[in-house]
Amino acid sequence: MPFINDRLEESREIADLEREPKANGRPLRFRFDPAQVMQRLRERIVGQEHVLDAMEAMLYVVKADIGAEERPLAVNLFLGPTGVGKTETVRLLAEAIAGRADALCRIDMNTLAQEHYAAALTGAPPGYVGSKEGHTLFDIDAIQGSYSKPGIVLFDELEKASKEVVRSLLNVMDSGQLVLSGGTRKIDFRNTLIFMTSNIGATDVVAYRSRFEQGWRRWLGVKPNKETRVQEQALQRHFDPEFLNRIDRILPFEKLNERWWSSLLDIELAKLDKRLAKQQISLQLTDDARNWLCEKRDPKFGARDLARRLRVTLEPVLASALLKHPDKQLFQVSINESHSLSVLPITAP
Repeated sequence: MPFINDRLEESREIADLEREPKANGRPLRFRFDPAQVMQRLRERIVGQEHVLDAMEAMLYVVKADIGAEERPLAVNLFLGPTGVGKTETVRLLAEAIAGRADALCRIDMNTLAQEHYAAALTGAPPGYVGSKEGHTLFDIDAIQGSYSKPGIVLFDELEKASKEVVRSLLNVMDSGQLVLSGGTRKIDFRNTLIFMTSNIGATDVVAYRSRFEQGWRRWLGVKPNKETRVQEQALQRHFDPEFLNRIDRILPFEKLNERWWSSLLDIELAKLDKRLAKQQISLQLTDDARNWLCEKRDPKFGARDLARRLRVTLEPVLASALLKHPDKQLFQVSINESHSLSVLPITAP
């Protein structure tokens, strides 16, 4: 019986907190350490220091447990083009706080593009099939969290949902509660970190910046300085004022340019090394191989473009080498004469 087990676990958490010595003066119900969470984020998210600073400030407020009791712990909107780390930031927060990157309720808003899909969140209206059962897409356990861990919900690609679906979230953001349409069930978001992501305004910002990369603005060295205003105008055109007014933080993510490719490559290689370590395999890259993987990247696709290149170019060559040399554990990636990747076993020094 999962419900009983959850309640028992929560009771144990409360009892453990009450037994802890009050060396620091007051007991704190949330177990996560903001400094450790931020260390994890800064290891994996690059080029977004202002966003990480805002996340750090949010975590300290949540840890201190001084927020308003009748609303969610925090409501954040992440803006920016694809591949800059918006969704990854939320996944890393879930991993650092709850121990698993999937310990969150993720709603893909692109699947709720029609007005009647609002019922997928709020439940079927009275008189319709399923209204008494109160079915919803929400993972209630992931949303409500526990006494010592906040719940996390992610509304991904918010701009792709219908306006009715977005409006159905107003009460959630304001009072921290959602009464399902049948009136028989209520979902509590008051112990929840709410995150939303959107590409809204990203195209407008790119178009604005491109005006400064040609013509007289480029000759005179004029720099763009109104990106924030351009993004705000795009937001106001798409979302109602009462919706925007319920968001605590609207945080724009910067486009990742070539200065971050090396750091992104290190992050992707670390993920690959972790998978290879399960088979006691180590991988080394020459400088030429690193440069080859980073060259000719398209900034508009961000980190996903680099991860895709590893999957398409490096992993097949590596897999072939592993199958050809099953008794070897150390391999080196280099560039061969035909200017493509080569993976060969080497002897440990």
